[in-house]
Amino acid sequence: EGMIREKIEEYNPDVVVSVHPTMNYIPLFSIRKVAEKFDKEIPFFTVVTDFGSGHCTWFNKDVDRMYLASEPIKAIAQKRGGVPDEKIVMSGLPIRYDFAAQADAMGDRTTDEGKAHQQKIREELNIDPNKKMILVMGGGEGVGSLSSIVNELYAKLRTQGVDATICVVCGRNEQLKGDLETRCWDTVVSQSLNSYASLKSRVVTKLLSAHASRSRRIQAALDRAAAKAAKGRDVAEVPGNVDVIPLGFVKNMAEYMVAADVLVSKAGPGTIAEAAAVGLPIMVTSHLPGQEAGNVDIVLDGGFGDYCEDPETIALEIACWLQDSQLLDVMSKKAQAVGHPHAAEEIAQDIGDTTHDLMEKNKK
Repeated sequence: EGMIREKIEEYNPDVVVSVHPTMNYIPLFSIRKVAEKFDKEIPFFTVVTDFGSGHCTWFNKDVDRMYLASEPIKAIAQKRGGVPDEKIVMSGLPIRYDFAAQADAMGDRTTDEGKAHQQKIREELNIDPNKKMILVMGGGEGVGSLSSIVNELYAKLRTQGVDATICVVCGRNEQLKGDLETRCWDTVVSQSLNSYASLKSRVVTKLLSAHASRSRRIQAALDRAAAKAAKGRDVAEVPGNVDVIPLGFVKNMAEYMVAADVLVSKAGPGTIAEAAAVGLPIMVTSHLPGQEAGNVDIVLDGGFGDYCEDPETIALEIACWLQDSQLLDVMSKKAQAVGHPHAAEEIAQDIGDTTHDLMEKNKK
C-alpha cells in the first residue's frame, strides 16, 4: 500500500478513476490518506467494464460513485459489495466514440434512413450493398473456430440460395487470412453437403430444440426452418451468390458493424456493447469461463441473438435469420434498446463535472 500511495502522491491527483477489478480497495485506502495529507477532497470513481457479470473485487461500497452497464451487474454490486443506490450510475459500457458517431448517423437501422446509411457505408467499404453481410470475428489474434464457421456459413448460405458477403476479421492471423484467400469454396460446399446429408436428422432436432433462454421470436423462426428442412425444401434451385472477404486487423470496426446484418463473435463485453450500440444482432460462439458467461445472458435475455458453439448449427441458424427480415428487424430493435453508444462521453462528463465542483470547493 505504501508504494501505491507514494506513486499517487507524485501525481497529486484531483480525481482517481478505476477501470480494473483489482484497483478498488488498496488504491482507495491510499487515496484517502493522500487526500488527508494534502487537505483536499479527491473523489474515487469506479467504471465497471464488465457487462453481464463481474468479479466481487469490482464492488467497493466506499467509492464515491460507480458506473455500471446492466441490471445484472447492479444486482451483483448490491448483493456482493453492498453498494448503495445513491452511488450507482447506470451508464452503459463505455465504448469508442466511432460507435456513437455511427449510431447517430444511422439512427434506427430498420428505417429507410437507417438502411440508406448502411448502404452508403457498404459502398465505402467496397461491400456489395445488395447482399446480406455477416461479420465474423474472433478477437485481435483471429482465434477460435473461425475457419470452420466460415466454411459452414459459405456452404449453408449457398445451398439455401442466400446472396451474402462474409467478412472475416482475421486480426493478426496472417495464415488464416491467406488460407481464406486461396480456399477452394466448391470443395467446401461439396464436403458440407455430404456431412449435412448424413447428419440431417440431428441438425433438424437441434433447430427444433428450444433453448432455455432463447427468445420466443427466434425459436419460432427456427421451428419454421426445421420444418422446412424436414420436408427436404431447404436446398434452393438457384445457389446463393456468396463471397468471402478476409480482413486483417480492423481499425474501423464501427463501420463494419454498421454494414453488417449479423455479427458472429465470442462473448467479449466490449464487442457485445459495440454491436448493441448500432443495433446489430449477434450470434455468440464462445465465452471465457467466469464473467464472460454473464455476457451471453445479456444477448439471450435481451432477445438480440443466440449462443451456439457448433459451426454447422451456427450456419443453419444464421441462414434462417437472414431469410426472415422481420426477425432481423425485431432483433435489431432489441439490440438498440440494450445499447448505450454515448456511455463513454456521459461518464467522462459526469466525472468532470463532479471533479470540477470539488476542485472549486478545495480552493476555499
